[in-house]
Amino acid sequence: MEERTEIESLGEFGLIDHLTRNIEIHNASTITGVGDDAAVIDHFGKQTVISTDVLVENIHFDLMYTPLKHLGYKSVVVNLSDICAMNAIPTHVTVSIAFSNRFSLEALDEFYEGVYAACERYKVDLIGGDTSSSQKGFFISVTAVGEVAPDKFVKRSTAQKGDLICVSGDLGGAYLGLTILERKENLPGKS
Repeated sequence: MEERTEIESLGEFGLIDHLTRNIEIHNASTITGVGDDAAVIDHFGKQTVISTDVLVENIHFDLMYTPLKHLGYKSVVVNLSDICAMNAIPTHVTVSIAFSNRFSLEALDEFYEGVYAACERYKVDLIGGDTSSSQKGFFISVTAVGEVAPDKFVKRSTAQKGDLICVSGDLGGAYLGLTILERKENLPGKS
């Protein structure tokens, strides 16, 4: 039987300490990260770009098809993509989660394995966030911060005919994967 640790046995600050115990700092711009009331970053004369996304269970992801580690990774990467779309370099993220009591400490550890894998892959620092309980479901909010040379950011509204368009990831890959999983679930003999 797999061990299950109830979140309430740790309390909010114990949970935060547990989930952030292995943070690695990748950027010199990180002055203060997790562990204080707010993070402090210094971009050394560059402009700051900020983006936030919310992911809601059964709206943006289905845990029947999505391993928690993959969800943690995806939660960070979708935000980093928005920073890159502005011609900025992502440097920092905050991750806030709300979860029901059906999630154990081990489940949250699995989610954060994905968060840390994305941070390591893209050399981004996790500098804060929040945790809360919810009546049901899993809610994720990630804020990404990046830096860009003064006035070198790119806006959608300034796109012109002939501009180069770049994408991250595989176009249609997530939709195709979901379609395959849903078909597999609906095969005859599946209940």
